[in-house]
Amino acid sequence: MLLVVALQLTSCGSAKKSSYFNEVGNNTFASYYEPLEPILQKNDLLSINITSLNAEVTEMFNIANNVGGIQTPGYLIDQDGFIRFPVLGKIAVAGLTKKELREYIREELISKRLLMEPIVDIRFMNFKVSVLGEVNQPAVFTIPNEKVTLLEALGMAGDMTIYAQRNNVLLISEEDGIKSTRRIDLTSDELFTSPNYYLQPNDIVYVQPNDRKVRNTSNATQWFSVILGSLSLAVISIASF
Repeated sequence: MLLVVALQLTSCGSAKKSSYFNEVGNNTFASYYEPLEPILQKNDLLSINITSLNAEVTEMFNIANNVGGIQTPGYLIDQDGFIRFPVLGKIAVAGLTKKELREYIREELISKRLLMEPIVDIRFMNFKVSVLGEVNQPAVFTIPNEKVTLLEALGMAGDMTIYAQRNNVLLISEEDGIKSTRRIDLTSDELFTSPNYYLQPNDIVYVQPNDRKVRNTSNATQWFSVILGSLSLAVISIASF
């Protein structure tokens, strides 16, 4: 009976460790997405599209970006933090948000009397996140709509494996050349009140293996060494015989 009880307790503990949000009940959480609009950085590739009532004049602002003589489908922020925009020339964009850059271009077009009531649309062309470690399909994912949650990213990676540490997921971000790391516990509801709920461009999600995976790998390595040694000994014995 003691053995049965022990096995049941172990099973319950394992089930909790392998599931998400064990203690979450009925609740509501505020979104942290709006205050965290991504900051434009060096090497970001932007799509900038201008529309106005004067389609003929507008067309000159929608030509492909030319970087080093190579035509690209967007505007690449160079190592100095600039893009080269038709007519307006070099624009310092690193450190701005898309909204700030959108307003700047719009005001410049109006103040220089180039266009009347222009509409400026800016999108990331390289909004990517990476999901690595104990997931079923680790990969780098391009996000067309520029909005993805940590849970959605894990879903795109085929979810975590049974060997994943769900209470110790590592999130790696980089801004202005400075990398930052944060640990996230997906067995609690802390993610819903965290600014890390929505991922930023170029974020890396690393899911660490649990102790069971480490032990299994270690045991497999040991058994492989024993079997390999036995086979070697057998081959030597047969050859000698």
